[in-house]
Amino acid sequence: MILQRWVFLLMIVAAVTGATANPDVRDGCQERCGDVIVPYPFGIGERRCAMNENFFLNCTSTDDGHHELWLGENMPARNISLLNGTITVGIFTSFDCYEKSGRQSQLFNRSISLGPAYTFSDSRNMFTAVGCDTISVVTNKEETSGVGCLSLCTVNANMSKNNPCSGSGCCQTSIPKGLKSLNITIGSNDNHMYVSEFNPCGFAFLEDKDSLDLSDWQLSRTPKHNDTSNVVIEWVAQTETCEEARANKSSYACGINTNCNYSDNGQGYRCACKKGFEGSPYLEKGCQDIDECKDPKKYTCHGKCHNTIGDYECKCPLGMGGDGKVGCRGFGIITIIISVVVGVVGVLLLLIGGWWLYRIMEKRKSNELKQKFFRQNGGLLLQQQLSSGDQGGISKTKLFSSEELETATDSFNVNRILGQGGQGTVYKGMLPDGVIVAVKRSTVVGEENLEGFINEVCILSQINQRNIVRLLGCCLEAEVPLLVYEFIPNGTLSEYLHRQNEEFPLSWEMRLQIAAETAGALCYLHSAASIPIYHRDVKSTNILLDHKYRAKIADFGTSRSLSVDQTHLTTNVQGTFGYLDPEYFWSSQYTDKSDVYSFGVVLAELLTRQKAILTYQSQERKNLAAHFVLLMEENRIFDIVDAQIKEHCPKEDVIGVANIAMRCLNLNGKKRPTMKQVTSELERIIQLSQKKDVQQNNEEADQSITAEVISAWDDASTSITCSSFQVDQALSSSDVEPLVPFKTW
Repeated sequence: MILQRWVFLLMIVAAVTGATANPDVRDGCQERCGDVIVPYPFGIGERRCAMNENFFLNCTSTDDGHHELWLGENMPARNISLLNGTITVGIFTSFDCYEKSGRQSQLFNRSISLGPAYTFSDSRNMFTAVGCDTISVVTNKEETSGVGCLSLCTVNANMSKNNPCSGSGCCQTSIPKGLKSLNITIGSNDNHMYVSEFNPCGFAFLEDKDSLDLSDWQLSRTPKHNDTSNVVIEWVAQTETCEEARANKSSYACGINTNCNYSDNGQGYRCACKKGFEGSPYLEKGCQDIDECKDPKKYTCHGKCHNTIGDYECKCPLGMGGDGKVGCRGFGIITIIISVVVGVVGVLLLLIGGWWLYRIMEKRKSNELKQKFFRQNGGLLLQQQLSSGDQGGISKTKLFSSEELETATDSFNVNRILGQGGQGTVYKGMLPDGVIVAVKRSTVVGEENLEGFINEVCILSQINQRNIVRLLGCCLEAEVPLLVYEFIPNGTLSEYLHRQNEEFPLSWEMRLQIAAETAGALCYLHSAASIPIYHRDVKSTNILLDHKYRAKIADFGTSRSLSVDQTHLTTNVQGTFGYLDPEYFWSSQYTDKSDVYSFGVVLAELLTRQKAILTYQSQERKNLAAHFVLLMEENRIFDIVDAQIKEHCPKEDVIGVANIAMRCLNLNGKKRPTMKQVTSELERIIQLSQKKDVQQNNEEADQSITAEVISAWDDASTSITCSSFQVDQALSSSDVEPLVPFKTW
């Protein structure tokens, strides 16, 4: 009787704790929380049940007796997948509401930060905003990158349950890759005043595309504080490459009979059981051999089944032949006679036509593979671009073979990486003739990436300007799209402005030269190219410096060309915070003056050596452009000008460039100058500076001759001035009028 009571008590404990002998869970650890199975490396209950702190989850009980699993403090976990390396969580929805008077009554913006092992999935999730007159933005915690969209509609808009998300009452956009934190903010241009009688509220949320149902988000929906959406988060075992992880066996997360796979998002690696094995790949002996013979419905065998490590064998019964996994067939006398006759005739045919057939098959296989990669890498899209306009420059672009570029980059060795961005990874390579090149390789083969790749080929093939990175060729037969550029050795302007203050003294002359060359390149794109081109991502990280520190504009993945009668582009808002034209942000209409605004931010960077987003010790963040304009209006520009410029260069030149920057940063695009005007004024300032230097040098030479007669020790005296340099094709001072009158301080 006592024994029965103990057995009963043990059964109750097992039912409450959820302890199990599940092979995907550590011995003695809880298997599930509510309806969610928790496989290792995740764990609940005891700390030892999880691989490390990143994977420890909390299981709580609700008042009604249900159990809920939590990732962190405010994200309920709803599904964990070892195979896909994902965890689905619930995230609260952002929303705002206004009264008829226009006063805001409710505002709930959401901010989420993930641990080092987690990343928001850019392939699975979609950012959505719902409402009339609703604008919403999702950024990372540092607000250095993000996206947003604008949703508009009228009171009489069709509000059906299956209302498609096409911008009327709803808008959608993808999130940046590698996002580890997010801030979702929501607002309204007119405080929902024109639609307040219909619905004065708007919503913004991130959700798994597979579970998103827009019928749940009708425009007439009333907001709730506990509204959540399903969001897919990708996780990795460790934030290392497989090679780095294997080097440290004590911390290597994969058990026996496993494969290490580097994640698609580039954040680390995950483990998977090898073919023929099953279980948790993160447990030391989690992946065990599958006995295929015990599951004949899944693993077919028409004969005698024999299990092997990682596979199984199936032998047909005696007197029958063939592959037992596919089917067995019997041997008969008729079959033997026919086989002999066919064999004799066939041998002769094989001897005659074997070689010919072999050549045909190899050629067909090669052509099919090339056609596959051609379609995969956007060949059809490239043909469409060619047929839609004059793209004759593309035919002059060299086509490289995949073998050439594999050899040039040492099989795309990570040590050859020059930089990474949203469009792909750039590697340093050397061609057989010794020419150093930069090879851009798309990280993900998707429709959105292919469009950027083909767009960059089409635009760069039309450009012939010395201050724009030259496209040498492309490769369409590789597994992923490849572009080959001239190699620019000295990195980006951003690196020299913000990372090398001590090591590299960036002189005033060099800053003027870089500004003038960048402006000239943009002027060429806007005015001199056969078809006007808007760069759409002008920033210091996209301005490269060659061996003579001459500027080269790069990264044309988001650029667009216009027909002659077009004045602007209407697109989803995208760009880099700090450089983004405010007028474009609100109107979604991109003009040549939007490039001018971004260039004005670059000019402010050159003058101040400050980043586009200023961060103070108090963690306060300010926009450089707005701060720069404010100081100009208060005649305090030298409060922020780089100390090196204030000490050694003419103030009137600095003021002249600052005035140009201020005009470029005008919030009204129509009042901004054109890039042609900016280029002319910068060249005028450079020429005047050169004339001053020549005149000063002549005066110093005359003084030196006089001083030599009067006193010999005066020969050693010197004065600090900015050295002169040449600007090709500089305009004379009479060729152009000043862009703005100089201010004096």
